[in-house]
Amino acid sequence: MKIRSMKLREAHKSTGVASQSSILYDINGERLVTALASDTSICIHDAFLSSVSPKVLRNHRDGVTCLAISPNSTCLASGSIDHSVKLYKFPGGEFETNITRFTLPIRSLAFNKSGTMLAAAGDDEGIKLINTIDGSVARVLKGHRGSVTSLSFDPKGEYLASVDSVGTVIYWELHNSGIIAHNLKGLAPSTSSDNSVINVIQWSPDGEMLAVPGLKNDVVMYDRDTAEKLFTLRGDHVQPVCFLSWSPNGKYMATSGLDRQILIWNVDQKQDIDRQKFDERICCMAWKPNGNSLAFIDAMGKYGVWESPVPSSMKSPTEGTQSVKSNGVLFFDEDEQVPSASGSLSDMGEDSFDESEIASRKRLRQQSKYDDALDEDNDDELNFFPKAESHKKPRDDELNFFPKPESRKKPRKEKLDSAKEGLQNTMVIKGPKLQEAFQPGATPVQPGKRRFLCYNMLGSITSIDHDGYSHIEIDFHDTGSGPRVPAMTDYFGFTMASLNESGSVFANPRKGEKNMSTLMYRPFSSWANNSEWSMRFEEEEVRAVALGNSWVAAVTSLNFLRIFTEGGLQKHVLSLDGPVVTASGCGDELAVVTHSSSPLASSEQMLEFKVYNICSGTLSKKGKLPITPGSSLTWFGFSEEGQLSSFDSKGVLRVFTKQYGGSWLPLFSASRLKKPEENYWVAGLSASKLFCIVCKSPDTFPQVIPKPVLTLLDLSCPLASSDLGADNLENEFICNNIQLCQIQSRIDEMLASGQDTYSLDDEAFSVEAVQDRCILRLIASCCNGDKLVRATELVKLLSLEKSVRGAIKLVTALKLPNLAERFNLILEERLQKESMDTPFLSRATLNNCDTSFKADMSGKTSILPENSGKASIPPPVEPAIPATLEKFPANSFTKKTLQESVKAGKAKTDEKQAVKVESKATVNNSSESKNSVDIKHAGQTSKVGEGHRPSNPFAKSSNNQEKSMDKNAGQTSKVGEGHRPSNPFAKSSNNQEKSSLLDSLKKMKNDKTQQK
Repeated sequence: MKIRSMKLREAHKSTGVASQSSILYDINGERLVTALASDTSICIHDAFLSSVSPKVLRNHRDGVTCLAISPNSTCLASGSIDHSVKLYKFPGGEFETNITRFTLPIRSLAFNKSGTMLAAAGDDEGIKLINTIDGSVARVLKGHRGSVTSLSFDPKGEYLASVDSVGTVIYWELHNSGIIAHNLKGLAPSTSSDNSVINVIQWSPDGEMLAVPGLKNDVVMYDRDTAEKLFTLRGDHVQPVCFLSWSPNGKYMATSGLDRQILIWNVDQKQDIDRQKFDERICCMAWKPNGNSLAFIDAMGKYGVWESPVPSSMKSPTEGTQSVKSNGVLFFDEDEQVPSASGSLSDMGEDSFDESEIASRKRLRQQSKYDDALDEDNDDELNFFPKAESHKKPRDDELNFFPKPESRKKPRKEKLDSAKEGLQNTMVIKGPKLQEAFQPGATPVQPGKRRFLCYNMLGSITSIDHDGYSHIEIDFHDTGSGPRVPAMTDYFGFTMASLNESGSVFANPRKGEKNMSTLMYRPFSSWANNSEWSMRFEEEEVRAVALGNSWVAAVTSLNFLRIFTEGGLQKHVLSLDGPVVTASGCGDELAVVTHSSSPLASSEQMLEFKVYNICSGTLSKKGKLPITPGSSLTWFGFSEEGQLSSFDSKGVLRVFTKQYGGSWLPLFSASRLKKPEENYWVAGLSASKLFCIVCKSPDTFPQVIPKPVLTLLDLSCPLASSDLGADNLENEFICNNIQLCQIQSRIDEMLASGQDTYSLDDEAFSVEAVQDRCILRLIASCCNGDKLVRATELVKLLSLEKSVRGAIKLVTALKLPNLAERFNLILEERLQKESMDTPFLSRATLNNCDTSFKADMSGKTSILPENSGKASIPPPVEPAIPATLEKFPANSFTKKTLQESVKAGKAKTDEKQAVKVESKATVNNSSESKNSVDIKHAGQTSKVGEGHRPSNPFAKSSNNQEKSMDKNAGQTSKVGEGHRPSNPFAKSSNNQEKSSLLDSLKKMKNDKTQQK
């Protein structure tokens, strides 16, 4: 028999000590309910979407020891160490009442078939039979000497079976005031020394036999009426069986033992067919009512689902089950006629009209399964009539009132045929459910506790329910910058909100026909007295809200996107393509997520997003929204830089980028942190950090009190494990590239709108410098790891020439001459390409410059060097290179237009040179006077035209330029065709500058001597 490993999920936080746990399915197999004796919470899980956060019920003050769900899955009962039994609505989880209390902890609960009776027992003496209609205790059954650990109602409604911690099993006759029919001592193992280990008994689905854990690590079957031992299931269990569960059709059984394994049995063949081992003891199991699955939970609060425990070659565990259980027929409704709470057990539908003939029951049970089912249905209908003498022989009038079995066979068959036909006509195929709409930053409703309506990077909005109203408070993280907003009283029952610097918006869902869904906006400041406004929706309800610059948006259940102005004007109403999931706003942009289609069979949600520009009335972005398979979307919004971002229940953060035509890049994965005990509730993100609140599992959202603390986590791409061992460097490399791409996108948008981009240029240059340092470290890692081809690829990505020369020095120091030679070749190719790609001034620009120079200089020309045929953008005197003129690698920034680049470079250079000219003129007046002497000696005068700065007398020049000026002293150099004016701030070598200054000083001395 093959043993497989199985992954478990943490449902409840364990204290490290083994505790009794519970798990059960609802009637449709859509939800799982779990509890742990060391945890006060009850979790309702989505059986299809395990990644969806469970609904948590926290109404008990101590650990929850047992659970029970009504047959129609509309009522949930829980027992606790705090001695109380509570009822909840299901699946909503709304608390209904404390139906009863004990003086000691409760260990077991069970509903009868119709759901009108709840049996509860524990360490107290006695089993309470409680009428679920009015909460009255109909009977207390006494007879056990130990703690009652398990209760099970007979499907026929005649018996209640119970077992205690000392191994005694008792059959209670329900139709006869709860007397003991059979008292079987010492059948089950004794568990009185350990409360975390219990004995469990269970009737078979057809009610023919009772399964009890045996004393020899086996399971023993006992007859329904005589309590005689029928047969035993004995297999590979090496320690006592602690839990057992029948399959829905009664053909199979699952057992778990203290030996930490589950065995699947074929009951008819009396042999085990499969097994599974675990690290901890399995305390509870539940078969899926409509599938081949087995849910289980261990003593540490971890649960899992065993898919296909019965091999596909065998009959399904649900084959031949009753349609009454599978199609969701309500067994009980409060609006229907209910029995009185007189205290008689027979008033609760637990007897049958042919109960007196005990000897004939076995003969009657030999009839077909469908006849029995219909008998049960008819009995249940007739059981609502009181029967005071239920254990006596029927009277003549009763015999006349109830038809004989022979006369009822044909009607039963006809009813069966019609029931089959009706079931076929109403059969619905179940599948994965669409994710429900949610509001980013909002937490679920918790009775009696304060909750978040909104939590973002600006502040939070909290609410707590009182009798008939709620109390709402708005707080800002930075109390110094945010306005002081008074608390408000909420009579609408708002469940969602959104917050920005200007105001807040609230909304509530529709509650019945009278209470309509309401949308309300409250600005923080306004020149008008009554600036608050509200809207009401009659036939729809608000599912998500968002705020932006002077607009308010609400998405409703009719798939309408309603856009309002800040003053309340209804501006636009748009129809969306599918049901809304969430919405978020930032500035002029509104992002909406909707379902594009039904989920896949693998429970993967199919989502799409659209980003609207409210100011311009355009659709700026749209596409599919990817999430991790099997997960759901838990947060959606914008980063501080305005980048669209999403976070799913698997802990993966994605950011939208324009790269590759618009893609989502994963920038964080919680699984990489390897902290399964932590869940991350996102509040926002920046360019390099994720802002979240860390919640200890199984909690998936924070509490308002104590005040949650924001945690900053570094963004990191989910990279594959590198053979370099430099994962951090590779992650930094990718993040820097993403940041550069985002900056370039913002530069393009600002240029398109005609805005100044100098600040972004400087930011881009600093990021590129950081990226070059990261690449140099990666090159060093490649060299140390003998990955020379990768190092060559990296050096081509360096942005600055200085960085490339640094890489050459690095590989030279590492004694890699061949690699250094390749780096030199790459540098030469880059310099050559840059010289070829140097932008030229246009002919029109040259003509305009030439004309202005000629007009301002009154026919006089300036001196130009011989090799100034081309006009190039000169580098600034400072060693820093402006980002607009920088040569970026492939897939990095694109250059600005030629005219903007020339203007930007020239303006910055003029400012820097002007400062240097003034400082040098102040320090060295002698040099300035010498220059004026040189100009006179040359017989030239140079005037400055309007809009032009005077040329720098200390500008450096090349050797050729200096020789040319010496030769042509006293002559004029005219600008011929094909030549452009030279840049007065062109660089030259330091030696030339020193030589020029020294000559000037010498000539000044000579002039003074001659004058004397």
